[in-house]
Amino acid sequence: MKASRIAVAGAVAGVAVLALSSPALAHVSVQPEGEAAKGGYAVLGFKVPNERDDASTTKLEITFPTDHPLASVMPQPVEGWDVKVTRSKLDKPLEMHGEKINEAVSKVTWTAKGDGIEPGFFQKFPVSVGTLPEDADELVFKALQTYSNKEVVRWIEVPQEGQDEPEHPAPVLALSAASEDTGSAEKASAETSAASGDGDSGGTDTTARVLGVVGIVVGAAGVAYGVLAGRRRTTA
Repeated sequence: MKASRIAVAGAVAGVAVLALSSPALAHVSVQPEGEAAKGGYAVLGFKVPNERDDASTTKLEITFPTDHPLASVMPQPVEGWDVKVTRSKLDKPLEMHGEKINEAVSKVTWTAKGDGIEPGFFQKFPVSVGTLPEDADELVFKALQTYSNKEVVRWIEVPQEGQDEPEHPAPVLALSAASEDTGSAEKASAETSAASGDGDSGGTDTTARVLGVVGIVVGAAGVAYGVLAGRRRTTA
């Protein structure tokens, strides 16, 4: 019995070690700062963990989607890394701010100037993008992670709904619903303010009228007092 328990405990421990070392638990991913709404702009952070104990990550290549090209892509400088933006000609021009754009960013590459991402650490690479497509629910960014020992891990497998996560999943950005048009709300607010203003104006007019009447009464009383005082002086 004791031997059986030891064997079971060993098997459980082995499974735990395998689970912790599974590449699916620590892979290149993408998350927005805040939300990534359809038709809007967003700042995306590509998170890159180092999965190796004996090598550093020295290069990251992110391929941008060609089925939904992004007209504006601006990486934020990352200390200790050089960045290169690659643009490609579009089969179908994009329109942005009333202008046609014939090319878009197809790849962004970061290369470490020094040791890069050492074992036990991760690094975030921020990128401002827009405008996000209105006819898609998600964007797939395929990534290549290069280590100091020349090993290249290809995070390019697209996860499929209803299936287990692949061994090397590509970073996927989920898009939220487009922001609602605030024109109606602004109009309602303006109408409310206008109605409130009319009410204030009415109150002001009423107050002015009351004060006017009081002024007339006070003025008349003053005149009457002056007349009586004059008569008293004359009589005296």
